[in-house]
Order: sequence, then C-alpha cells, then structure tokens
Amino acid sequence: MAETEINNLKSTDPAAPNGGNFHEGLRDGLAIGLGYLSVSFSFGILAVASGLSWWQAVLVSATNITSAGQVAGVGIMASSGGLIEMMISQIVINLRYSLMAISLSQKTDKSMSSLKRALLAYGLTDEIFGVAASKEHEVGSKYFFGLTVLPVIGWVLGTFLGAVLGGIFPEFLTNALAVGIYGMFISIVIPKAKHDRVIAICALIACGISCLFFYVPWLKDHVSSGFAIIIAAVIAALAGVFCFPHDEEAKEAKA
Repeated sequence: MAETEINNLKSTDPAAPNGGNFHEGLRDGLAIGLGYLSVSFSFGILAVASGLSWWQAVLVSATNITSAGQVAGVGIMASSGGLIEMMISQIVINLRYSLMAISLSQKTDKSMSSLKRALLAYGLTDEIFGVAASKEHEVGSKYFFGLTVLPVIGWVLGTFLGAVLGGIFPEFLTNALAVGIYGMFISIVIPKAKHDRVIAICALIACGISCLFFYVPWLKDHVSSGFAIIIAAVIAALAGVFCFPHDEEAKEAKA
C-alpha cells in the first residue's frame, strides 16, 4: 500500500522528467547527426555541380533540412524552373512532415507550448520523428531540442564540407560521391518494397513515369523536371490509394 502511494507521488511530481531531458535527446540524436553528415556531404557536391555556390548550398540546407525536397529544388533551380513549380514540388514532397507533426503532437507533454511546437517543427525529419515516436515516455521540449541539435549541425556541416571540398577533389571522385544521396533514397525504398507489394508497385510506377518524361522527346522538351517529379509522385500515390485499398484495410484489421 505504501509502495503504491510512493509511486503515485512520483508520477504526479512536476519535477519528474516525464518528457525526457536535453542530454537524453542529445544522446539519441548523435547517430542521426553522424548519418546526416555523410548524406549532406553528397548533397553539397550535387548542389555545387548544379550551379550553386557553396554558401547557397549551405543556405538551402540550413533553411530546409529535407533531403528529397532539397534535391528536387536544386534540380528545378538548375533547369531554371519557376516559383510555382518550386512551390508545388515542395508541398507534394514534404507534405508527410505535416502528418508526422500531427502524430507526434499526441505524444508531447505540457512543456511543449504552441510557440515551442512552431519553433521545434523546424528540426522535424523522418529519422527524428522515428526516434521521438518510439520513446516510451512523453516527449518534452528540452528532449526534442536536444534530439534535433546534432542532426541539424551534421546536415549543415556536411553540406558545407561537400560544397567546399567538391571543388578540390578530382572530378571522377566528386561524380561518384554525388550519387551517394540517390543511393540513400534507394536504400530507403528497397527494404520496404521487399516486404510490401504496394510500395514496390508504386515505386515502379513512379520510375516508369519519370523515364517517360526523360526519354520521350516531346515530354522532355515541354515538361520541366520539377513538374515531372510532381506528376510522377502524384500518379504513383493515387495508383496506390485507388488500386490497392483492400490491402490497407486488411492490414488495419490484422493490427
């Protein structure tokens, strides 16, 4: 009886670190930061090879922190795309972060005020969401800030190193390293596609449509690369939603 009362006091103690602390977040974000350092290095090389200066590449990474969105954005810049094209492509590619934020908001504690939510949303990425969502305790503002510090530093620093050193390395080496960021995208899709037929089919549809826009002369001449990405992504997503609805329902029922 006494033990139960002590536990109840601990659970209601406002000083108890229910939402985690800064050091715990810093520790959990270390591996993400190291991973971002290597991936953003490839982006820095790719951005400079596309015509951006080193400081422009760093500015893109410092204000975005979204690998797929940045690669698509640099492609649109390199092809002299318009602002409408850039805006639509970024909304389509980065819409998932809104869903992650809504999901994670259900796990935050009382220390996460509206202002802190708005500020800390800057550092929300796929990997950071995965770590925060997997915690057994609620996520507090101090923990989430600690979790985002090293990934943000790693992403911006890696871009800077890639953008600067890309001009020093031999051309064959920079070309090889620039492919690394595309390898990251493939490494994300392939394991999922092996175990999920819907993901595999949607990925193949997107690849097929992208190939059409790249190899068919009329499409290549009249549709910019940015709109090609948007069209391929939207058609592949709609195909997955409307052609395989029962698969999703079956998974939910099984869960």
